[in-house]
Order: sequence, then structure tokens, then C-alpha cells
Amino acid sequence: MVSTSTLDTEILELAATVNDPEIPVLSIRDLGILRDGHLDADGTVRLTITPTYSGCPAMDAIKDDLRRVFGEAGYGKVKVDLVLSPAWTTDWMTEEGKAKLTEYGIAPPTGRAAAGPVRLGLAVKCPRCHSLNTRELSRFGSTSCKALYVCQDCREPFDYFKVL
Repeated sequence: MVSTSTLDTEILELAATVNDPEIPVLSIRDLGILRDGHLDADGTVRLTITPTYSGCPAMDAIKDDLRRVFGEAGYGKVKVDLVLSPAWTTDWMTEEGKAKLTEYGIAPPTGRAAAGPVRLGLAVKCPRCHSLNTRELSRFGSTSCKALYVCQDCREPFDYFKVL
């Protein structure tokens, strides 16, 4: 007989094969939005995800991808719960995920999220040439969770995944 903890581990591993549709090099585990996964007593797979921000348009696609992956693996019932509290933070991203962002050409978040006053901006390292001589062009990049920067040395624009 397989223990519940082994089944739950398998559920989480299968869920972690789903990638973020906006940044396809990141799994939902890398991104830190996969919060929980287990098999209920009635055989229902129950997954919990938290969006990077409350209006994230990728959540519906991620739910659909999770249902598809588990359906293909033979699970008949899949329930995906969207949980907004506690709010997602870049602190939940894996170090492997941050490295994947750099390889993909997106500067990963630096520092840790903090409650309270807005923090001062720090230099953002260019993911291409690794220079700190960069500047923000726009607070919003290709998605709301990213900002658009340009490197003053290599002159390449790049997205920066904002610390949230």
C-alpha cells in the first residue's frame, strides 16, 4: 500500500510539470504559485495555487493545464483552488527558478519582499552582460509583474521580475 505522503508527493511532482504560460521556462513550482496538492479520500486531486497578483490572466490557463495533465495521468476528478491569502511573494520563487529567469533573459527579483513603506530601488543586474549600469524604462514590462529595463553598457532592453 502507498502511504498518503507518498501519494501527495507524487501529486505535487505531477503538478510541478505544468509551466507558467507567460514565462514557459518556469514551472508553477519554480514560480512559487503551487501551494499544495493532495489526493482526497474520495479520489479527487485537490490543488491549491496562488496567483502572482490578483488579476493575473494566466490563472485560467494554469488551471486548464493542471486538469489536462492530471486527466492524462488517469485522475478523474481534479479540483483547483485559487487562494489569494496570503498574497504571493517573490520570496516563494525557487533559486532554480530565478536562475532559469536569468538564462531566459529576464532579470530575477533581487532582495526580499517587505511589508510597509515602498523600498528604494536598487541596481538591477543585466541578465545578458551582468552589468549593474541599468535603468528602468517603464514600471510595467511585458506583464504586470515585470518592469522594463535597459542596460547602459550592452544597450539591450530586458524585463525585470519585480519584487512583490
